[in-house]
Order: sequence, then structure tokens, then C-alpha cells
Amino acid sequence: MFLGHEIGVVVPARDEEFLLGDTLHNIPDFADRVLVVDDGSQDGTAEVVRSFMRVDARVDLRLHSQPMGVGGAILAGYEALHEKGCDVVAVMAGDAQMDPGDLRAILGPICEGRADYVKGDRFAHEAVWTTMPVDRMVGNLVLTWVTRGVSGYGGLRDAQCGYTAIRADLIPSLMKHPVHPGYGFPNALLAHLGALHARLEQVRVRPVYGTERSGLNLGNVLRTYPRVLWNAWRFRKTHQRFWDGNADTPTEPVAVSSEPDVRAIRH
Repeated sequence: MFLGHEIGVVVPARDEEFLLGDTLHNIPDFADRVLVVDDGSQDGTAEVVRSFMRVDARVDLRLHSQPMGVGGAILAGYEALHEKGCDVVAVMAGDAQMDPGDLRAILGPICEGRADYVKGDRFAHEAVWTTMPVDRMVGNLVLTWVTRGVSGYGGLRDAQCGYTAIRADLIPSLMKHPVHPGYGFPNALLAHLGALHARLEQVRVRPVYGTERSGLNLGNVLRTYPRVLWNAWRFRKTHQRFWDGNADTPTEPVAVSSEPDVRAIRH
């Protein structure tokens, strides 16, 4: 439990047998449930999870025989943990690229009633300029700029950061109107949340890079993102006007950053 809320953590993983153990070992004790979604791994990822299940009752495994994409894995984990009764669901990737010490900051705005969705902001951390690879930085900055318009969150700072948390009662809407599950999932999800006028708060998180693999490259961006972003924008405009109840005066969602609150939570 964290601040009186039951916490679930989704760990999407595909072929992460060498890094997954570090992720699971370091998830803080206040997380009540940890669900690893093995998205069609061809290595020993599932065996790593099973070894943790024998010593940590919080850990569970969901196997996908065929890859659904990182977004599909996250959505499957969202749905399962919502059904298990979690109040807040965080995402920590299986590649040990997310500092477990930042999980309190990620959960705080939701558990304190200030936000519906929280997204990590690596650009608020001074180490980003020396640790984030240049190609990822450039790609992220471009996609963030585009996603501001697509999602309506004009203050968005780090669109591609996967360190997030969501208020669990928003999850049924994500399942009713499926979000694109592959590359572009973070951007499409923000458009969906923007249509719902979900309160987005961004918190400072430490950028971590090592031997993990990134799917953010020029080929994937050019092949996938234009279509995904166009469809996401159309979804937001259509559904936001419908949910607003007045097609002539739609309102825009708001993103805020909370560095002072992050420091308070950490201390």
C-alpha cells in the first residue's frame, strides 16, 4: 500500500532475461502486486519470473504466445491489475531502465488526488544531457513536439518516457476504445487521455541507460508514427467533442509539472 492505495506494477518484457531480474529485485515493498507480461519472449524471461514467484508472493506472470507490442502488453497488464482491485497501476519496463527510487514520485500525484495520469520527465533531470543518446534525444524532442498537438497537452515535456502511473478506474475506457498497441503507444495513449480531460502531471525521473534496446529509430518513426499520430489526433477530436457535450466549445486537457512536489515526496 502507498498512501492508503493498493498499488499494481505492470512490467512489460520481451527477451529480457538478463535485465529483468534487476527490475523485479528492486521494485519497492509498497507495491502490492507485480505483473510481468511476457510478450512472446524467445529466451528465458518466463523462467526468471517464475524464480521470483517462488520467493515473492506479489509477482505473477502473464504469457503471450505471440507478441502484442509493448502497448498491448501494458494494456493487458492494466486490465488484469484493475480486475485484481488495484487503485493505481504503474509501469516499469523489464529492461531496468527505470529507477525504482522514483516510483514514489510517480505514484504521489495520483494517490494525493492531484492527477489521473503521471508521466516521468527525464528532461527535468540534469543528467539527461550526458546520459541520453543523442539520436534518442532528437527523436524524443521531435515526437514530444508533435504529440503536444495530437494530445492537447501543450505542456508535455517527455512524450516517450514509459515510466508512468494511471488511476485504475480510467482503464475500462482504454479497453472500450482500444489504444494503438505497437510503436506509438505512448503518444496514442496521451491522445485518449486528452479526450477524457484526464489530469496529467509530470514528475522528474532519473534517465537510466545501459545495454537495453530501443525501438525508437528513424525507420520505425517514418513507417509507423505518421499514421498512428493522425489516428490518435482524430480520435481525440471526435471523442473530446462528444464527451464535452458541446461540439462548438471543446476544451483542452492540461499537463502540469510538479518538481517541488517531487522533491517533497522524495524527502
